Amino acid sequence: MRPANRHSGMSKLFWINPTDGTYSFPPVEYALREPNGLLAAGGDLSTARLINAYRSGIFPWYSEGQPILWWSPDPRAVLYPSRLKVSRSLRKTLKKGEFKVTLDTAFRQVMQACAAPRTEGGGTWITDEMLDAYCRLHDLGIAHSVEAWRGDDLVGGLYGVAIGRVFFGESMFSRVTDASKVAFVHLVRQLERWGYAVIDCQVGSGHLQSLGAEDISRADFNTLLQQWRDIPGHAAPWRIECESL
Repeated sequence: MRPANRHSGMSKLFWINPTDGTYSFPPVEYALREPNGLLAAGGDLSTARLINAYRSGIFPWYSEGQPILWWSPDPRAVLYPSRLKVSRSLRKTLKKGEFKVTLDTAFRQVMQACAAPRTEGGGTWITDEMLDAYCRLHDLGIAHSVEAWRGDDLVGGLYGVAIGRVFFGESMFSRVTDASKVAFVHLVRQLERWGYAVIDCQVGSGHLQSLGAEDISRADFNTLLQQWRDIPGHAAPWRIECESL
């Protein structure tokens, strides 16, 4: 999952024609080493292109005013559901039941919260164009959200894309301490019950590593993706099936 902003120098990139009806991408092995994983620019955020991107281990990530940038980093941060780490303090928070967690209840609101600048004067990579594109994926049952509520207030959550038995985490937010972590734990446990193989965290961080994420090679990730992307996942809309963790 990615931070709010990123600046990238662009050279020797593949250019994708937005009118290309094949929605294809160059092989991920051609991605740049610096910046790590930058593969192509251009194209569009049509549903067909986004689905093909995720099926190929590629995701969009760009700032307002840039062309659409497509990435496939090496290494790739992933979390296997069975290897989720829950710290003692987070376990205590879960037991308190301070937050109510739901799935696919407020997708647009979660994306809008993730899009809010993290610092004063900061930007965001979740543009209006991206918001609309992922809401279309949500309407098709491909993109999903997790919400953490305190009373009627949305205080944390995350969203991502599901292709087969792979979940691609996109971004998370938290307005209250541990709210996004609680949402994430519920999601991981639910995905494990549904037989999902791996959660793509895209770019590693200390926060994700503390929850059990690890780096694997791009080649290993794509092998996993090819193995699991065509096995039907859980039907939408998603719902929490077991409150106890």
